[in-house]
Amino acid sequence: MKLGVYNAILHDRDLPGALDVIAGLGLEGIEINSGGFLPPRHIPGFDDILTSDAARDDYLAIFEGTGVSIAGLNCNGNPLHPNREIGEKHAEDIRRSIRLAQRLGQKRVVTMSGLPGGEPGTKHPNWIVNAWNSAALDVLDYQWSVAVPFWKEIDALARDHDVKVALELHPQNLVFNTADVRKLVELTGSSNLGVEMDASHLFWQQMDPIAVVQELGDLIFHAAAKDVRINPGTARLYGVLDNRFRRLDPSEPRTSLGGDEWANEWPKPAAWDFVALGKGHDTDYWARWLKALHEVDPDMLVNIEHEDTELGRIEGLEVAAKVLKDARAQAGV
Repeated sequence: MKLGVYNAILHDRDLPGALDVIAGLGLEGIEINSGGFLPPRHIPGFDDILTSDAARDDYLAIFEGTGVSIAGLNCNGNPLHPNREIGEKHAEDIRRSIRLAQRLGQKRVVTMSGLPGGEPGTKHPNWIVNAWNSAALDVLDYQWSVAVPFWKEIDALARDHDVKVALELHPQNLVFNTADVRKLVELTGSSNLGVEMDASHLFWQQMDPIAVVQELGDLIFHAAAKDVRINPGTARLYGVLDNRFRRLDPSEPRTSLGGDEWANEWPKPAAWDFVALGKGHDTDYWARWLKALHEVDPDMLVNIEHEDTELGRIEGLEVAAKVLKDARAQAGV
């Protein structure tokens, strides 16, 4: 089992600088962003690598002697977005990432299932949180009719390139829980679609990531180590579907999600927060989580994703790395 870091938090420095940080943490892998919501900051010459063996070899040489190797590609985005400017770009980024993975000797591409609009002709995605009414089921039927042909195509491409596509079970996507995973696999007849086990997005849905690993078994292809802390004083008032986000002004620093869509400011105070490992669940929990993953695949790649706004870039990685390494030792994996 290889432990590493998803590189988005290290986009403030070049690739050699990011590898220095990860090696200094005593970790072995780097999951590299390859498109989608974020640009492929650490893949200079992306197009050249796809076509030139010399460019590929020069890129791989950057990792030699660092003690850190590539641990999957990450292309999180919304390939089913009804705004074609966003959806088609993110979809093509997934295709390119699969081709790049094969070129780099990688077997895993992480992404999201995506979310269509609620009906033909709309410009905005529509997430059905609770389909208690028949109209909501009509929306879901339409969305699955959009999703299935696309994911059949991606599954075939991934199979042809000997790559597994690992979907993050992220709310605001069509596939965000165990039932959705089973449904996607059944409707597409897929062989190369599965799950990136990001525990954080299960915690705030009140799911147990260990139970989900045990339920989905060999459909778990990859893993992200990120914690969630429920804040009881606020959660009792607003619940885990707390929706008090603030739209950021164009004059403020903000993150583009494609087209004219931007990440909003988190609710303050929040009902729950993404936090470094150990701040929501203790080392014993993470040891049991790693053990469950190891039982599925002894070579599972597990990468820290740092989104704890209370901790700096390196500080947060240091906190998470200590907990994750201690958990690995405790689990004996």
